[in-house]
Amino acid sequence: MKTRQNLTGYLFISPFLIGFFLLTLFPMMQSLYFSFTDYSLLQPAQWVGTKNYMRMFTSDPTFKTSLGVTFTYVIFAVPLKLMFALLVAMLLNKNMKGMSFYRTLIYFPSIIGGSIAVAVLWKNIFGIDGFISKFLAIFGMEGIGLVSNPDTALSTLVLLQAWQFGSAMIIFLAGLKQIPKELYEASSVDGAGMIRKFFSVTLPMLSPVILFNLILGIINSFQMFTQAYVITKGGPVKSTYMYALYLYDKAFGSFQMGYASALAWVMLIIIGIATIINFTVSKYWVFYESGGDK
Repeated sequence: MKTRQNLTGYLFISPFLIGFFLLTLFPMMQSLYFSFTDYSLLQPAQWVGTKNYMRMFTSDPTFKTSLGVTFTYVIFAVPLKLMFALLVAMLLNKNMKGMSFYRTLIYFPSIIGGSIAVAVLWKNIFGIDGFISKFLAIFGMEGIGLVSNPDTALSTLVLLQAWQFGSAMIIFLAGLKQIPKELYEASSVDGAGMIRKFFSVTLPMLSPVILFNLILGIINSFQMFTQAYVITKGGPVKSTYMYALYLYDKAFGSFQMGYASALAWVMLIIIGIATIINFTVSKYWVFYESGGDK
């Protein structure tokens, strides 16, 4: 009976297992092998050892450029998105008539935010002939295209990422509803104002949720591709040349699949290190109500 129950369980999870092994684990192991080869998709892979990694770190300036652009994007986009998400979540954490409609309306941009259509729309809005350019022309600043200016192109992508705060907002909203009201009442008795309540009650109680959103935001931002590809294609002068875009160009533009696989594994390691660092330092600022700081 126990064996039959186990087989039934494995039968139910078999679609996931098949998908995991065929669509995740096997491709990962294959890309790990290709990262040590010279592979162009058109010819058999030839083993070259660590040549791809040596080339990456010693003689590829574009690798360093794309990595620098990506780090800059992550440093600015992730905190800005989290701040917007938390602010909106606190505004929506009220018992008002029609609040469900407002929550849905505000969340809607995040559903379509990563689509090609929105990226094209964003390009048209911030392009040289876009709405923003025409608006600035009213004040005498004509011919300004934010996505075509090296000094502002990356900022438009950061702004687009911050605009897609809906998912983080929903998670923050769920976390806010779990904070006991008694804590706010007790702090009010002690004379705490709104700002004091925010820093002494809301943030500590919400810190596990902040950590969760922070890690997800970092992972997603490091992998940002669609917006940079559609809106700027890495330009102007590689000011928005994201790491994922460089990886794509090497794999499907230059057909250097072996080198692209090495780039992918370096990014995996970078994301893993960033995640480990966040979990390590979280014990100094994340508060767990059930078991204290961890």
